[in-house]
Amino acid sequence: MRTIAKDDSDVDASVVNSVKAAHEGTIKYVRQAVGTTTADIHSYFSQVQDDPSIQIVTNAQKWYVEQKLKGTANGNLPVLSAGAPFKAGTRSDPEYYTFVPKGELAIKNVADLYLYDNTVATLKVTGADVKEWLEMSAGQFNQIDANKTGEQSLINTDFRSYNYDVIDGVTYEIDVTQPAKYDVDGKLINEKASRIKNLNFDGKSIKLDQEFIVATNNYRANGAFPGVRNATSIEIYPDENRQAIIDYILVQKTIDPSADGNWKFSSLPTGAKVIFETSKQAVDVIPSGSNISYVGNGTDGFGKYLLK
Repeated sequence: MRTIAKDDSDVDASVVNSVKAAHEGTIKYVRQAVGTTTADIHSYFSQVQDDPSIQIVTNAQKWYVEQKLKGTANGNLPVLSAGAPFKAGTRSDPEYYTFVPKGELAIKNVADLYLYDNTVATLKVTGADVKEWLEMSAGQFNQIDANKTGEQSLINTDFRSYNYDVIDGVTYEIDVTQPAKYDVDGKLINEKASRIKNLNFDGKSIKLDQEFIVATNNYRANGAFPGVRNATSIEIYPDENRQAIIDYILVQKTIDPSADGNWKFSSLPTGAKVIFETSKQAVDVIPSGSNISYVGNGTDGFGKYLLK
């Protein structure tokens, strides 16, 4: 093994010339406009409330899948859509969040909304499976003790944010005073635990035997998530989720990046100080009347916030 000379900063012109056209073509492509957004899109609070950066993804997946299902055997089944926060301070990086400013949306912005080269997939599952899928996702949260008055951290940092699936098309609450049913690997740890409350479809309690199509990605569809592993049918499409989002925005032309509020926490204990960490920049986008307030410096460059 030879050590590379530390003072060697020469650039091989032949290499530069050989990749120049491809590089410039890529830059031109990612700067292409696909539509506009009427407000900033960010993922600062994507782990603690229904979030626009996820909503856009789930809307696009549902739109894509409903087109694919027309005229098929599953064409009359209701379509739900699952999405997760990919950029949520991952690996202790306080700058690792999605932020797309109001105005023109380019392809590079879509890449910020959806990082991975996943392809769209669907699963046929039951209402009972949807419940277990959400119970697994709710493992992102630590259990909150109603009898403690000191600070309690809400986010389980051992749980990967990309495994926190929000499922749109149903409404539900998450009771974090209850223990998690599954651990971070999907292993059953509390058989009788139930964090998911008031799980409804079409305004009524979900029927556990009713069949649904859930739009997701090939990574989740090929995994062993609770709820996912009981799927009776799996379809993997060739198109990337990113491309589905681009096509969706092209059709919509202008998008309103607001979440539909289909999930929320059950009432938090009044005496508990439930905290979480996110970017310090998030303090600038807390809307008036929000149940989120800035506390101060957190760990490793993050900000600390209180959830009421």
